[in-house]
Formats: sequence, structure tokens, C-alpha cells
Amino acid sequence: MTKAPISTPAGTAPHAPRAGKGRARPATTWGQARSTAADAARPLPAVTRDLSEALGHVLAEPLAALTDLPSFDTSAMDGWAVAGPGPWQVQGSGVLAGGRPEPLADGAAVLIATGARVPPGAIAVLRREHGELTADGLLRDSGPQPVTAGRDIRPRGEECRSGEPLLAAGTAVTPAVLGLAAAAGYDQLVVHRRPTVELLVLGDELLESGLPGDGRVRDALGPLLPPWLESCGAEVTARRRVADDFGPLREAVLHSPADVVVTTGSTAAGPVDFLHDALAEAGARLLVDSVAVRPGHPMLLAELPPAADGRSRRLVGLPGNPLAAVAGTVTLARPLLRRLGGHPDPRPRRLPAAAPLPGHPRDTRLLPVLLADEEVVPLPFDGPAMLRGLALADGLAVVPAGGVPKGTAAEVLEIPGQ
Repeated sequence: MTKAPISTPAGTAPHAPRAGKGRARPATTWGQARSTAADAARPLPAVTRDLSEALGHVLAEPLAALTDLPSFDTSAMDGWAVAGPGPWQVQGSGVLAGGRPEPLADGAAVLIATGARVPPGAIAVLRREHGELTADGLLRDSGPQPVTAGRDIRPRGEECRSGEPLLAAGTAVTPAVLGLAAAAGYDQLVVHRRPTVELLVLGDELLESGLPGDGRVRDALGPLLPPWLESCGAEVTARRRVADDFGPLREAVLHSPADVVVTTGSTAAGPVDFLHDALAEAGARLLVDSVAVRPGHPMLLAELPPAADGRSRRLVGLPGNPLAAVAGTVTLARPLLRRLGGHPDPRPRRLPAAAPLPGHPRDTRLLPVLLADEEVVPLPFDGPAMLRGLALADGLAVVPAGGVPKGTAAEVLEIPGQ
């Protein structure tokens, strides 16, 4: 819904509305908020990337083999390529990987390296440890079983044939996918563009170095969030501090070139919480405004006016308390960024609780937990301003209102970056 205009109280500067006054903010359920974030955008357009630049993207079209794999009969072992039944007369200087061997006549053998092309006429490879050279220059098979046709040869097309589908669109490009693509003959991949993110850290009380004190606290989210956002598939293009001031915040939101703006703090109704007013003045449309989850309920999601080039833009407003901001990240930022990057929805993971998981009387709770013997173990230090429990956690348990009894299954969210 579009926010109504906000009047300027007497005595305040023009275009500097007083934050947090008279704002009705019905909370969205946690499940609805995640669904809204995932449905707030479509995958970004396809782009072509060199293999060296495709890691972390998602395939925008299926990957099919451009050649047979292997593309020729290949030796699976060091030894001798042999033609016909033994014993064999050894000839030539050997075949190395990348070489072009001469044909073998019946009764002949040639040294061959693993990965080398099998000579025409060869029926098998005799392993080095099974070969015995006699005084008269013949090669005999001394292995426990007689060598048979096809032994230790990887035949052409054993892994796939040219044109065979290898991977579906929507597959994340991992190091293994890069290796497969290279083996299949690709120099480039068609992938979805990764969403760009600008992180705006709000709060005049934040310190970037040194010990906290005298009312100042260290900025924990500036170091924490960029790698988390990147693990969600984003490209973090900028991280900058913005003062607790309506004008600079409005300008930062209005003119950010990123696909997604992520802010920390200013989502509640405090005296310097100007984010709602800045969004209203910038012409944004709120999609989620407060979520029934603890910690992190004053999170928000907004649709920003399009960028100068017509691209759609979104804003995720995270609460300023560290664990509350983490809750906002997994609830709103992660589903949105994954959808923009073309990632499929993850399968929910449910595990039994090793001990009761305490819940909130009315709202969903996100609780740092350990995973031990395929069970969920709650951790202490789970207040909205705490990160100590999260630093030890293997995941975040989704605890419905009232809690989860021992032995009952609970959904466990992956912690970004792990």
C-alpha cells in the first residue's frame, strides 16, 4: 500500500517529517512475509559470462554436451595398450596424453599413459603392475585375471553423448559445474545476472573501530552483512554509512543504482527513525511493513521507483539490532535475492527438537540452534541485540507461537554463508 502524505509538525524543517508518529503497521505473518519477498520480483535477465566469471550465478538455460565425453577412447590406467591375445611384441616409444598414436597390429603392444588416446586396433590396456617383460622382449600378462576386451579403456561417450542434456536451467554454478562445462566444451555460460546490492548502514551511534563506550557501539552489521548477502547470490557494489537525518537518507534511497537497497536500522518508530518517511517521499510502495516474528518484527520490504534505465528496484529494511537484522535477512533479503538471481526455492529441512524450543506467545520465533545427531539443540544468547549464539549456530529454528515440544520436528533455516 502507498503511504499517506505525512504532515510537517510546527517548528520542524521542511521535508523533515517527525519519524514514527501516527503510523499504523499491521504485522504480516512470517510465512506470508517470506512468500511476498520471493514473489516480489522475477529472475533477472540472462547474460553471457566467461567460465572464470560465472561462479555463483545460476544457469538461465539448460546445459547440453557439445561433444561426446570422452571424445575418444581413453586409457584409464598407466600400462600398455595391447592388440589381440598375448604375449605381445612391444613397439614404439609410447603414447602420452595429447598424442596421436599409430595403429597397432594384432599381437603388438605400446606403452600408454593415463588419459592418452587408445591406438586404433587396441582391444584393452594391460596395467603396468600386471605386465611382465621377458628376456626375449615380449610382454606377458601376469595379473590375477586374464586381460579382456575393453579392460581399463574409457570408451568414447561413456559419460555422455553430444547433445545430451547435462544440467537443467536453474542449476547453481558451482566449481563442479564449471569443471563439467569446461569438459563438455564450453568457454562461456548463459546465466542470470546477479542482483546488485547497496548496503546503507544507519545510526550516528555506530563506531567502525575501537572499543564501544560513552553511548557508542560498534557496527556489527557492516562486517557481517556483505558476505551474507553475497552468499545469497548478490553482488554487493557498495557499503556506506548514512547519518540519522531525513534528507541524506531520502537521497540515498532515491538515487541508489542497485537492484536492491538494504538498510540497517530506522525501521521502527523512534525519534530518528526516518526510513518510512523517506520511502513515502521517494514514492516507494510498501509490500511488507512489520512481520510477526521475534526478533526482527519491525523489518520491511518496499518497491522503489525504477532506476534511470528502467530497472525495477527493491528495498529491504532491516532492524538495527544485530540478531533482529539477521532475522530480517533470512525472512526478506534471502528469498528476494535468490529469486532475482534465478535460484529455485530450497527444500524445507525439518529435524526433531532434542529439547523444548521456547516460543513467543503470539509470533513466530527464529532461534539459533546446533544440529547434533540430526536433532535441534537450542542455544543461549538469543536476544535481538546478541550475536554470540549465532556465532555458534548451525542454523535458525523456526519456532511457531507457543514453542516446540521435545521430539517434535521444527523447520531449520540455513545460515547464509555456511
